[in-house]
Amino acid sequence: MSGPGAPSPAEGTTGTGRVRNDGIPLGRIFAVPVTLAWSWFLIAAFIVISFGPVVAYQFPGIGAGAWLVAFAYAVLLLLSVLAHELAHALSARAFGWPSSRIVLTLWGGHTSFETMPTSAGRSLVVALAGPAANLALAGVGAAVTFALPAGTVAWLLASVFTVANLFVGVFNVLPGLPLDGGRIVESAVWRATGDQDRGTVAAGWAGRVIAVVILVVVLWPLFVGRGLPSLGTLAIGVLIAAFLWAGASAAIRSGRLRQRLGAISAGRLARPAAGVPASASVAQLNALARDLRTGAGTELVLVDDRGVPVAVADRDALAAVPFERAATTGAVAVGRPLAAGAVVPAVAEGHQLVQYLARLAGSEYAVIDARGVVVGLLTQSAVLTALQGRTDPWS
Repeated sequence: MSGPGAPSPAEGTTGTGRVRNDGIPLGRIFAVPVTLAWSWFLIAAFIVISFGPVVAYQFPGIGAGAWLVAFAYAVLLLLSVLAHELAHALSARAFGWPSSRIVLTLWGGHTSFETMPTSAGRSLVVALAGPAANLALAGVGAAVTFALPAGTVAWLLASVFTVANLFVGVFNVLPGLPLDGGRIVESAVWRATGDQDRGTVAAGWAGRVIAVVILVVVLWPLFVGRGLPSLGTLAIGVLIAAFLWAGASAAIRSGRLRQRLGAISAGRLARPAAGVPASASVAQLNALARDLRTGAGTELVLVDDRGVPVAVADRDALAAVPFERAATTGAVAVGRPLAAGAVVPAVAEGHQLVQYLARLAGSEYAVIDARGVVVGLLTQSAVLTALQGRTDPWS
């Protein structure tokens, strides 16, 4: 039940830009779209089935109303989660981060933000706003509980609401991702190293530790010879630990990917290349290659009369042209055409480079310097290799 403490790309669209049908739109609150995910009905059913018999036992004459009381508790918990996510969204707005939407899910909810520059301090404030809202609700619930006659249905709902918000607030402050408190670890490492991504990885490992600790606590009776805990306790404990482990692992992968993104540069990943007029002949290509002393690792990029890269000389096709026909065969005959606009500045790097290449067709891109001169050839496979952390960028 955590919202991101730093802006992240907006979620909720397919690759075609259409909004996914992943829940029921609940409208906008403070201009932020709110969606109730279908998975929430699973936790609502669990609460009703688990809490209903308890209400029926405490209030024998309530009859079928016990299930309505249990459902009311599910709704109160939903409102608590909504308040948690709204606290994230509104605190982010205070820093100028647009919130794209709030989704209420099986595990609580999440708030998506548009990508914006941030800092360790602001990230921490936005993350901890959610737990602070729950602790404030717990205080309100406690005041209402004390004001109500003990033993009534209203008193029961108020007391359970108080305990639930207290638990959610405290639990989310635990210092490990994907919990909000993970931003404490992330921000500390970020401030110490100046690297947010390293902080994300560290917070992810902290989240894994918390998941293991929770599992050990749940299974502790078994370790000390008291047998397995109750089935309900075991199921809830294992689910929470699994959820935390999965979220922490995702944070680690995300941090490592962003670290690799930061090291990606078109100039560094490109093969050396030289621009050659597309009007040249194969014989001129061969002569130019010898004059430039280009080896097997240097590419020849064909450019039109405006200097725009249009193709890449295919070495196998070039070698296949008979010597006696080399002077009369045009360079374009041995070229692999480049897609329209497949030109990248050598200084392009990181996330922006990857996003730009994703919009281009083809798998090869001419790399140019500040003067517009071809200096390299970048391939899609080289970028993918770098993203995967492999050592050979030209594989």
